[in-house]
Amino acid sequence: MKAIRIQKTGGPEVLELQDIELSPPDPAQARVRHTVIGVNFIDTYHRSGLYPAPLPTGIGLEAAGIVESVGENVTNVKTGDRVAYCSGPLGAYAEANNVPADRLVKLPANVADEIAAAALLKGMTAQYLLKRTFPVQRGQTILFYSAAGGVGLIACQWAKHLGVNVIGTVGSDSKIALAKENGCAHVINTEKQDWVKRVRELTNGEGVPVVYDSVGKDTWDRSLDCLAVRGLMVSFGNSSGAVPDFAPGILSAKGSLYLTRPTLMHYTRTREELQQTADDLFAVLASGVVKVQVNQHFKLSEARAAHEALHSRKTTGATVLIP
Repeated sequence: MKAIRIQKTGGPEVLELQDIELSPPDPAQARVRHTVIGVNFIDTYHRSGLYPAPLPTGIGLEAAGIVESVGENVTNVKTGDRVAYCSGPLGAYAEANNVPADRLVKLPANVADEIAAAALLKGMTAQYLLKRTFPVQRGQTILFYSAAGGVGLIACQWAKHLGVNVIGTVGSDSKIALAKENGCAHVINTEKQDWVKRVRELTNGEGVPVVYDSVGKDTWDRSLDCLAVRGLMVSFGNSSGAVPDFAPGILSAKGSLYLTRPTLMHYTRTREELQQTADDLFAVLASGVVKVQVNQHFKLSEARAAHEALHSRKTTGATVLIP
C-alpha cells in the first residue's frame, strides 16, 4: 500500500510517499482502510522532531474509513463498520492502518467520513477544552487564539452555543469575517492590533478568566497579560514554536495565574472517556450547532504541500488528505 514515511525529522520535504507492506492486525487491533485522512498541527510537530518519535516512522494520527479485518480478541468493531480514530498510532497518512480497536469510534449514519476525519481530533479537543479543562459558563468572556483555524472554528461555534462571549484572534484581515460567522463576538488581528489592550477594553479592564492559546512562543507573554486575576492559561499548541523556559514567579506577578498544558490523550485515556467525548461531538455536529468546514483537500501524495499550506498560515478550517 501507499504510505507517507519520514526517515529523518525536518521540514515538509522529509515527507516521502513509499510502498510498504502492512502486517496483519495484532489480536487487539483492527485494520482500517482509509477513506479520508485528517491533517493536524500535531503532525508537523512529529515531522519536525518537536514531539520525538522513533525513526523511521509513519505520520498522522487521524483518519476515517472502513474496518477491513480485525484481530482475534476484538469485539467492539467488526468488518464493514464505518469508524474513525485520532489518537494514533502514527501512520494515518496511508491507505490503511492497524489501530488498537479500543481507540476506534463507530460513526453515526449522519456523520460523513470527511467530516469525521476533519473533526474528530479538533472537535474532541474543543470539547475537553471548553467542558473539562476550563468549564466555561454562560455570560463569560474568553479569549481563543487562531479562531479561523481547525480547532478554533469548532470551539468558537460551540462556545457561542454555550452562551459564551468569544474574543477570537486571527493573523490577517481576510480571516475576520470567517471568525465572526463562526461564533466570535469580537475578532482581533494580532498582526495589526495591540490585542492585550483590546482585550482589557472589552472586559472593562478585568481581563478574561481563561485564554486558550494554540500559538505558543509568539503569544506567551501577552497571553498572560490578557488574564484576569487567578485566570487560567491553557497552552495547547505550538504553531509558532515551543514556549520558552520561564520562572514560575511570573504567574504570581501577573495575578496568581494558573497554567495547564493539556493533551487530548489525557482526556480520552479510557474507552469510556473516548466514547463520551466523541458522542458529545457527534451530537453537536448532528444538531447543526457546530458546522465543520473542510476548506483544503490534498491527495495523499501531496502531503508535503498540505504541510506547507499549514505553515503558511493561509489555511482556514480543516485540511484533509484523500488516499
